[in-house]
Amino acid sequence: MNPNELSYCARQVRRHDPERYLACLFAPAARREALFALYGFNLEVAKTAEVVSEALLGRIRLQWWRDSLEEIYSGAARAHQVLGPLAEAIRDHGLSRTPFETLIDAREGDLEREPPANLDALETYAAATSGGLQVLALEILGAAGAVEAAARHVGIAWALTGLLRAVPFHARQRRLYLPDDLCRAAGLDVASLFELQSSPALCRVAEQVAGRARAHLKAARAERGRVPRHALPALLPARLAERHLARLDGAGHDPFRPSVQAEPTGAAWRLALAALVRRY
Repeated sequence: MNPNELSYCARQVRRHDPERYLACLFAPAARREALFALYGFNLEVAKTAEVVSEALLGRIRLQWWRDSLEEIYSGAARAHQVLGPLAEAIRDHGLSRTPFETLIDAREGDLEREPPANLDALETYAAATSGGLQVLALEILGAAGAVEAAARHVGIAWALTGLLRAVPFHARQRRLYLPDDLCRAAGLDVASLFELQSSPALCRVAEQVAGRARAHLKAARAERGRVPRHALPALLPARLAERHLARLDGAGHDPFRPSVQAEPTGAAWRLALAALVRRY
């Protein structure tokens, strides 16, 4: 596909969320733009903590998105490269409002720069962000309802895996998403982590988070028998999360290892095979 022919949202997702972009390509053509709009919205909200200089500005930015959603659900939409397509997706597919609002609320927590208290808190954050997003993707695909639990599990696993791979990125920003109680129990030196130094303590914490991600993949796959083919594009990221977790395991659960940070290869073929055999 020629990048110059892509919509604004598709280009943004292709550039900043390439693995979800690939999964979208396995959706029916008539539903792809709605998925791109959904993931484009997620990108805009998720980057809030990275683009503001202080928490107050971030809250103002997130409130703008809340107000914009209010207008969309009231039948209007502001002129914006993401809001226009998003309003169309919400209207055409009857998307639920609550997951959008929950996602924005969770992202406001990013502004506080406090790590989650424990693994359950991190899991709650993952469910509110990526978990809800995958449920909305199911709605776009016309597959909500019976397989919602599978999509939520996939979303949580995807978020936990992504947060582990993003440890070096967040460390440069002096942000920590690893559970505080696990870090303390392992004796993790956060100051050294923020200086981009790995440690056995970091690997121990990462291993525990990775274990929870694998548990969610297992739970999602327990629902496999009830998943219709047209729901697969919302669940295919599970295959890529599994690959990332295998790399992390092979690296001794050290997020700083080059093999963990390397760009994935063969993702398109991996997804194509998964779609062909209806596995996620």
